[in-house]
Amino acid sequence: QVQLEESGGGLVQPGGSLTLSCAASGSIFSINTMGWYRQASGNKRELVATITSGGSTNYADSVKGRFTISRDNAKNTVYLQMNSLKPEDTAVYSCRLRFGAIYQYDYWGQGTQVTVSS
Repeated sequence: QVQLEESGGGLVQPGGSLTLSCAASGSIFSINTMGWYRQASGNKRELVATITSGGSTNYADSVKGRFTISRDNAKNTVYLQMNSLKPEDTAVYSCRLRFGAIYQYDYWGQGTQVTVSS
C-alpha cells in the first residue's frame, strides 16, 4: 500500500515563504508523476504544480514565478517552495502521486493547511 505524508503547512504573512514536503512510501513505480493541488474554502480543487520522475514540471499560471516544485527520487519525496505568498494562496494543499501505464495508480495525501494572512 502506498502512503503519502505531507508536512510544512502553516500560517505565514503576505510576502512570506513556506516549503511543503510530501514523502511517499510503499510499492511505487520508478516512473511516476508527483504534484501538488490545492482547494480553497468554497472552491474546486485545482492543480498547483506537477513534476515527473524525469524532472519535467508544470505550473498553474497563478503560481508561475513564485512557486518551485522539485523532487528527490531516491527519497520519493516532492517539495513545493512557495515564495511571495498572497492571501489568495490560502488553501488546503494536497500531494498526489500517479504511476502506471495500463492501469493508472492514483494516490493522495491527507492535505496540509496553508494560511496567508497578516
